[in-house]
Amino acid sequence: MAGKWWTLAAVSLGVFMLLLDLTIVVVALPDIQTALGARLSDLQWVIDAYALSLAAFLLTAGAIADRVGRRVVFSTGIVVFTLGSLLCGVAGDPAFLAVARAIQGVGGAIMFATSLALLSTAYQGRDRGMAFGIFGAVTGVAVAIGPVLGGAITSGLSWRWIFLVNLPIGILTLLVTLRCITESRDPRPRRLDWAGFATFSAGLGLLVFGLIRANDAGWGSTQVAGSLSAAVMLLLVFGIVEALQREPMFDLSLLRVPTFVGGLAAAFGISASLFSLLTYLVLYLQTLLGYSAIEAGVRFLPLTLAIFFTAAVAGRLSATVPTRLLIGPGFMLIGIGLLLMHGIDVSSDWTTLLAGMIVCGVGAGLINVPLASTAVAVVEPARAGMASGINATFRQAGIATGVAALGAIFAAAAPAGARGPAAAQGFVDGINQIVLVGALVAFVAGIASLALIRQRDYLANTQAPPAEAVPA
Repeated sequence: MAGKWWTLAAVSLGVFMLLLDLTIVVVALPDIQTALGARLSDLQWVIDAYALSLAAFLLTAGAIADRVGRRVVFSTGIVVFTLGSLLCGVAGDPAFLAVARAIQGVGGAIMFATSLALLSTAYQGRDRGMAFGIFGAVTGVAVAIGPVLGGAITSGLSWRWIFLVNLPIGILTLLVTLRCITESRDPRPRRLDWAGFATFSAGLGLLVFGLIRANDAGWGSTQVAGSLSAAVMLLLVFGIVEALQREPMFDLSLLRVPTFVGGLAAAFGISASLFSLLTYLVLYLQTLLGYSAIEAGVRFLPLTLAIFFTAAVAGRLSATVPTRLLIGPGFMLIGIGLLLMHGIDVSSDWTTLLAGMIVCGVGAGLINVPLASTAVAVVEPARAGMASGINATFRQAGIATGVAALGAIFAAAAPAGARGPAAAQGFVDGINQIVLVGALVAFVAGIASLALIRQRDYLANTQAPPAEAVPA
């Protein structure tokens, strides 16, 4: 009996670390910029290197775990993530930090991909529901406290400690995993789709590289145009490869299910709009308004608390309210909230963002819980892991491309060479422009969700984990 609860503890600790590192680093970006002499594009890579490697390795890591063994693969993920955290903590230049963040992301993808499978193997019946509920609460807390905890560590110690703090947690998690978790495998594992992995990873990486390089090299440069063209070609090849595979990592037949497509649009949309904007809102609070890391983190509490408490309400509503009537209006609220943030000027203070933060938080809270069910409840249980992994991949791809694309727009309005009042004006102009773009993305995602997500696509006999089980 005790063994399975140790499994829950190890899995929760591991996923707590990787999700915390999605948000904890955001408020440390200005300190990293000062300490390492980083440019805007360097800061984008600090976020995107992590999100890219998470997106690229998720599906492949799950397939490897089913074949090799989930405990040994989860343990490997802990080691890789902890090593990446150590390298981040000792980084001496922006390029080294970006590479270390990519290593972190690989470890995070391995842990993320195997976490639900380990819990599903360890728990049955009512205990499974309780375990998934606890796991969902832990993941929600990790995302919610990230900005405040990151601010406290950065202000009280150093930005390096937001990474180094993972070392004791990682070692503890590894010990619990090796001593207390029982090994498990899929008796009929999927074959590894290396061609799909290579084309998807390279295509997504070149897309983000081209978007980020556009800041410095210009959209018409050979480097940017070549990267974006190659990205499109590789992603098209990925689609062809998956269509021809007998056991693809991305089963394209799922795209025939409108609800699944709507879920992907929602997963990508919430990351490419609200969550990608957080990077630049933090830069606004700290660079232009002069707040410290902890002061900036505290000012994001209205957003995170609104997400956290609304998600609890959405969990209850999802039993009676159609999913699209939670996700669609949630995106509309995010769009409205971002419009409320628009219009800041050089004399504004942080309270100008307050109403928009709360409205955005309510909208995101309505989306997160029911969004999980759009991935796993429209397929039979045998394909639930793939469906959930694809949805999570689109979330991370949304972060990677959103941060890169919004950064290109922001940099065009706020040129690096400006000084004094001109620099401040360019900064707020850039924030106003990307907030509008984020609102547009949210409205489009909301319309797609309302149009595509249908209750009749849900399988009555699908015994997938409850919505709270899939990390937000």
